[in-house]
Amino acid sequence: MAPGVAPDPAVAAAVADAHRREWAFVLAATARVTRDLDLAEECVQDAYARALTVWGERGIPQRPGAWLTTTARNRAMDELRRHATLRRSLPQLLVLSGDPAPGPAAAGEEFPDDRLRLIFTCCHPALAEEAKVALTLRLLCGLTTAEVARAFLVGESAMAARITRAKKKIATARIPYRVPPADELPERIDAVLTVVHLLFTTGHTAPVGDDLVRRDLVERALDLARMLRTLLPGDAGVAGLLALVLLTDARRATRSADDGRLLLLAEQDRRRWDHAEIDEGLALVREALRPRPPGRFALMAAVAAVHAEAPSWQETDWREVVALYDLLVQIWPSPVVALNRAVAVGFADGPAAGLAAVDELAAEPQLAGYGYLAAARADFLRRLNRTAEARLAYEEALLLTGNAVERDFLADRLRELDQEGPA
Repeated sequence: MAPGVAPDPAVAAAVADAHRREWAFVLAATARVTRDLDLAEECVQDAYARALTVWGERGIPQRPGAWLTTTARNRAMDELRRHATLRRSLPQLLVLSGDPAPGPAAAGEEFPDDRLRLIFTCCHPALAEEAKVALTLRLLCGLTTAEVARAFLVGESAMAARITRAKKKIATARIPYRVPPADELPERIDAVLTVVHLLFTTGHTAPVGDDLVRRDLVERALDLARMLRTLLPGDAGVAGLLALVLLTDARRATRSADDGRLLLLAEQDRRRWDHAEIDEGLALVREALRPRPPGRFALMAAVAAVHAEAPSWQETDWREVVALYDLLVQIWPSPVVALNRAVAVGFADGPAAGLAAVDELAAEPQLAGYGYLAAARADFLRRLNRTAEARLAYEEALLLTGNAVERDFLADRLRELDQEGPA
């Protein structure tokens, strides 16, 4: 393709789709060859850039992911041959002596998926907890640094520095690129569960873009949660995470109207929920809640189970939801959990109680740029007929929201308020 010439729209769309669907596979497979995160990313990015030209000239391949993987790995091998010292100067993913050479999975290897290796590598105990999650989201999912920053409620520059430090730490700790043995799994698993959960939530409601859901990320998270369930069938945390993903994802088809408008939980047609996912999720919740005290993913899944079992919005047991959040906030004192509890209080005890609970969180630094806090305030104020204050809160939420579907919903709420006139 000549410089300055735009790629064919069909080719550009195919490359974009391959990025959403295949990035994790391509990067993880290339990292297994390079044992070097920076070099693997460079080679994969080059492969996607080449695809814009080559696919325009030769046609889009039947298996885009295989083409991209082969191209990236070939580029990596060329770079390794030309620069014998490169692996000593960049973060490395070292394979322990006796591990199979890069290439196809060794015969009899139980979990040949390179993505799983990459997750456990990035979740090594030598890394700080937040670095584990950020690095895995960046590398496994191909999220931009800005998208990862939004998931963590921090600034983009702070997140970029965190990811860079995590890569350097991998070199210092000489972290192996493999699924760890059984005796090392307990210390890794919570960080891995956090990664998969954030991956799911990022896909369930995309932080930015025109679509409410990033189906590729949701399905990737579900796939990884099922992999972990196979790997650790007796782990209550894994059961809780898989239950949470299933029970939440069961509502996917009903979260927006045919015209793309956002539908709140109260508006969704529960007959169209995926009842196979619900049944599987409910069985897993019961299993996850057996250990005492229950873990955070078990409690979050229990909240989702209350919604899944309620015949209608009006019959939701909001006091049970509040009680579950009371337990959750004790073992996981997250500002977002506290906000979710405040919203539940508003439905259990009325909008005035909900508004008071939300306002108690107004000074929380991590929620300062969190659009859902402003949106929750706006909804309670609207229900209390405090129109002028509600309008200001909706405007604030609109400024803090990057998803187009959610922005349209907030704009509609503002128009409704304008039609009602001043309070």
